[in-house]
Amino acid sequence: MKPTWYYNEMVSRGTDYTDLNKVQEYDEKMKKIRDIEGECNEIIDSLALSGEENVLEFGAATGEFALRASHHCKAFYAVDVSPAMLAYARIKADCKDLQNIRFFNAGFLTYNHTGPPLDAVVSQLTLHHLPDFWKEVALSRVFSVLKPGGQFFLKDTVYSFNPAEHIQFFSNWIEETCRVDPQIAIEVETHIREEFSTTAPVMEEILARAGFIIERAEYPDGYLATYVCKKPAE
Repeated sequence: MKPTWYYNEMVSRGTDYTDLNKVQEYDEKMKKIRDIEGECNEIIDSLALSGEENVLEFGAATGEFALRASHHCKAFYAVDVSPAMLAYARIKADCKDLQNIRFFNAGFLTYNHTGPPLDAVVSQLTLHHLPDFWKEVALSRVFSVLKPGGQFFLKDTVYSFNPAEHIQFFSNWIEETCRVDPQIAIEVETHIREEFSTTAPVMEEILARAGFIIERAEYPDGYLATYVCKKPAE
């Protein structure tokens, strides 16, 4: 039982996907506007999964990465704060008869790992739901569940542009997104206004304070970042 002052990560912030029909719409939309297969392969290749690893994903959402990665690891732990997302992901896994995926309704601050030590942890577009202090708590918890030498792949919205240019930068981001899908542009506005994306220097410091060695950090467009990190071997 967490104390009453503990941050409640189970409360939806930003776009709310609690309805199964909306989750399905989200799933179909993401497949149209993103190269899901390419993104998943990038992670699998970055982690050099051989089929023997135990892997956990925070923010598993509709299970796209879980479904693909399960073919490249021994056990996969899919963790998400949304019961509707997990229910939809479980349906997809059952349709493919994937037996090595376990689903958990939890998040960075509430998941308690009782399985074997983890070889890798993955998080995509999830950590920004936490304020910076709680990001540090979350990443310390990620560090603790990894075995020595274990890997952490993090992709999230992290701002690397000049803060003095924030009005023009955010306006351009929203405008570019609107040309692709006006509904997603509304979600970007909500993200900017209500969620907790941090800056590149702060994120790198948080990762280092948690104990991680950052092996690769990429900032391709000013608002997304990818980190490949390692827990030091004992």
